[in-house]
Amino acid sequence: MSVPAPPAKARSLHTSLFAQVAVALVLGVAFGIVAPEGAQTLKVLSDAFLKLIGMIVGPIVFCVVVHGIAATGDLKKVGRVGFKALVYFEAMTTVALGLGLLLAYLVGPGRGMNIDPASLDGKALGTFQDNARHLQGGGVGAFLLNLIPTTAFDAFARNDVLQVLVFAILFGVSLSLVGGRAGQAVTDMVGALSSVLFKAMGLVVRVAPLGVFGAVSYTVGRYGAGSLAQLLSLVALFYAAVALFVLIVLGAVMRLTGLSILRLIAFFRAELAIVLGTASSDAVLPQVMRKLEILGVKPSVVGLVVPTGYSFNLDAFSIYLTLAVVFIAQATNTPLSLGDLLLVLAISLVTSKGAHGIPGSAIVILAATLNAVPSIPAIGLVLVLSVDWFIGMARAAGNLLGNCVATIVVAAWEGDLDRARAKAVLSDPTVAGDLLRTDAGDPLPEGA
Repeated sequence: MSVPAPPAKARSLHTSLFAQVAVALVLGVAFGIVAPEGAQTLKVLSDAFLKLIGMIVGPIVFCVVVHGIAATGDLKKVGRVGFKALVYFEAMTTVALGLGLLLAYLVGPGRGMNIDPASLDGKALGTFQDNARHLQGGGVGAFLLNLIPTTAFDAFARNDVLQVLVFAILFGVSLSLVGGRAGQAVTDMVGALSSVLFKAMGLVVRVAPLGVFGAVSYTVGRYGAGSLAQLLSLVALFYAAVALFVLIVLGAVMRLTGLSILRLIAFFRAELAIVLGTASSDAVLPQVMRKLEILGVKPSVVGLVVPTGYSFNLDAFSIYLTLAVVFIAQATNTPLSLGDLLLVLAISLVTSKGAHGIPGSAIVILAATLNAVPSIPAIGLVLVLSVDWFIGMARAAGNLLGNCVATIVVAAWEGDLDRARAKAVLSDPTVAGDLLRTDAGDPLPEGA
C-alpha cells in the first residue's frame, strides 16, 4: 500500500532539493566574495559531484534506450521517433540561430568597443584553436565515424553519450529481433538494472547542493562579479535572448501540445537550479529522463530523444553562437554584409552539432565557426573568454528546457504522451510525488 505524499505546506525547506540548491547558490556567492582564495579550493566539490553524475549517465542511457526499444517491439516506430526528433531539432536550431543573429544585429552589443585585433593576446586560445581546427577539418565523414565507438566498453569508459546511444540502439534492436524467452529475460534484467541505477541517481542527487556550492564559490572567487562589467551588454542580451526563446518560441510549441511552459519550468525548478549552479546540463541528465517519464512520456521516446538532443538540440547554445560571432565582428569594427551573415548562419548550422563532451565545447565550436568565416578575426574570441562561465549558466539551462520540450513534442507527435497525466503532474506538484512512490525506483527528494 503506497504512502500518500504530505501536503505541500507541511513540507519543510530542509527537505526541498530546490530550496537546498538555492541556499547553496547564495552561500557560494557570499563565500566567493568574502574569501576568494579559499573559495577556489572548493572546486573539488563541483568536480566530484559532476563525476558522480557522469559515472551513471552512460549506464542509465543504455538501459533506458535498450529497455524502451525491446519493450516496444516495433522497430519501425523507433526509426519514426528518431526521424521526427531530428526534424524538430533542425527546425528549432535554425530558429535559435536566427534569433541570435537578429538580436545581435539590431541591438549591437559590440558597437563602440573599437577593439584592435592586433592588440589581443591569443595565448589563451592555443588549446581551443587546436581543437576547433580538428573539429572543423574532420568534416562530416569524421563526425559520422566518431558516432561509432571503438569498442562498447570504450564508449562507457569515456562517457560519450552519443556513442553509448548508438550502441544501445543496436543492442535494443537486436534484442527485439531475438524475442522469445531469451529476449524477454534480458529485457527484464535490463529493466531491473535500470531501477537500481535510478536508485543510485536518487542518492547522488542528494549531494547536489554541495556541488553547486563548490562551483559557485570557485567561480566568484576566481573571476569575481567585476569580470561581468566589461561585457555586461553581451551577457544581458544573451540572457534576454534565452528568456525570449523559452517563453515565446518554446512556449508556443508547448501550447500546441496543450501544456504550459511556465508550469514545465516550475516542474523542473530543482534541475534548473542545479544547472545554473554548475553551468552543466549533464549534472541532471538522469534525473530529467526520470521526471519526463513521470510526466507521461513513454520511456522509449525519452531514451531516444533526450540523449540525442544533448548533442543535436542545443537551442540556447545556438543563440549564443551567432550572437557571439556578430558581437566579435562589431567589437573589432569588422563590416558584415548580408552574405557574411548568411554564411555565419550556414556555418553555425553545421558547427553547432555534435561537440557535446568536448572540454570547453562552447569556445571550441565558436572558434571553429570563426575559422570558417574569414572576414571575422578569430582572435576576437579572447573577448568572450572571461564571461563564458556566466553565459554558460543560461546556456545550459536553456539547452535543458529545449530538450525537455523537444521530448514532449516528439512524444505528442507520435502519440506517446499521456496528456491527462502530464496536465495533472504540472498542475499539482504533489501528484508527481504520488506517482514516484508507486513507480519502481527511488523517489526523488521532496521539492524536486
